[in-house]
Amino acid sequence: MTAARALAEWALGLTLGDVPDAARRAALRHVLDGLGCAVAASRRGAADAAVLTALELGGGRPEASIIGQPTATGRQSGGRVTRAEAAFANGVLMHALDFDDTHAGGLVHASAPVLPVALAEAEALGLGGPDLLLGAIAGLETICRLGAAVPHGFHARGLHATAACGVLAAALTASRMRRLTVDETVHALGIAGSQAGGLLEFLNTGASTKQLHPGFAARGGVLAATLASHGATGPDTVVEGEYGLYGALLGRRVEPAAVLDGLGERWELTRITVKPYPACQLMHAQLDAARDLHGAGVESITAEVHPDAAPIVCAPGKERPRTPYDAKFSLPWSVAAMVVDGAVTTATYDTIDRPEVLGLAGRVRTEVVDFGGAAADQPGRLRAVTRDGRRVLAEVPRSGGGPGDPDIDRTVRDKALANLGDPAHLTEILALPDRTSVRPLLAALGAR
Repeated sequence: MTAARALAEWALGLTLGDVPDAARRAALRHVLDGLGCAVAASRRGAADAAVLTALELGGGRPEASIIGQPTATGRQSGGRVTRAEAAFANGVLMHALDFDDTHAGGLVHASAPVLPVALAEAEALGLGGPDLLLGAIAGLETICRLGAAVPHGFHARGLHATAACGVLAAALTASRMRRLTVDETVHALGIAGSQAGGLLEFLNTGASTKQLHPGFAARGGVLAATLASHGATGPDTVVEGEYGLYGALLGRRVEPAAVLDGLGERWELTRITVKPYPACQLMHAQLDAARDLHGAGVESITAEVHPDAAPIVCAPGKERPRTPYDAKFSLPWSVAAMVVDGAVTTATYDTIDRPEVLGLAGRVRTEVVDFGGAAADQPGRLRAVTRDGRRVLAEVPRSGGGPGDPDIDRTVRDKALANLGDPAHLTEILALPDRTSVRPLLAALGAR
């Protein structure tokens, strides 16, 4: 059996009774976190280009809501557009601040390509919280497994794993929400594979194209499911075939077992990390360690960095980021900001030319250390020298917000409350499993 058919059969047959309590709780956490990130991005205007584009292209058929946009009044559709354009805009919103979750093993942002599809389909079809959760669970598990089958494989080839894997996960989510047949879902996955991509060239210019990738994936998934529902076909070997996802993009074939092993028994979605900082996950451990250096009178820092992370967050010139988005992928600048301010928040990246931060960033050196394991799960080790000559070691075993973090529920709630800005929204999101419709929640998020 091909990977696509196995994923389709599993996802379409999935019930909440099949999902362990830990996985259900994790899925709801990521719904809460993803919606909070989208609301925060909307409030800051971080994805205005995507929102305006969705309103321009998708306003003729008001099926689903763009998060943070006003709902319909009279004959006006407000922030409601086609489900494809809503999925696009909300995917960009969830990822725009680089504050959304990350699966370390797959190095994918799991929720941003998946959750917008589940929301758009649920709203368009009049479905409730249980269907939303099942669609999200199917997509979250799939994107994590597709990425983890080739650790750092996409990034090493200059491709964004979130975009490459996310479009297939989005197609599976849309197919599950629409209750397509197994054959139709296999075709949707095959069609989605021809849209897989996502270039990392933004790393060399500071451009914001990466923000768009989850939106492209989400929209592509809706498009693939729609095409399949009307009879379009796609290759069932889209994952493992000679010119499939891995063969074409990575130059090597991957057996279905690498994706499917333990499916339905081992839940990768429980291993998704919630970000405490709106910056690249590949430097979160160093940021956690740097927090302990605040107020220590630091003169210089040597940061130990995983070899897979170094080209992305420590490349030459990173100490002087070109744009605020570029700073989110600069370990020297972000660590310096943490040491200077004692915190890294969305406001940290509003001003990147602060002399005190730039000065210290220029004195942050990096040392590549092969810790083993995934780069996004590396320990954080900083060796600092203070202005009075003392040597200080700051270290953490891994970044916070990940698997095994005993404070994960509090972290998610505190972050979501700060992002949502209204305790009532938090309460309503947590009540989704008992809601027969997602429409009241989305209307409330647009009435800010």
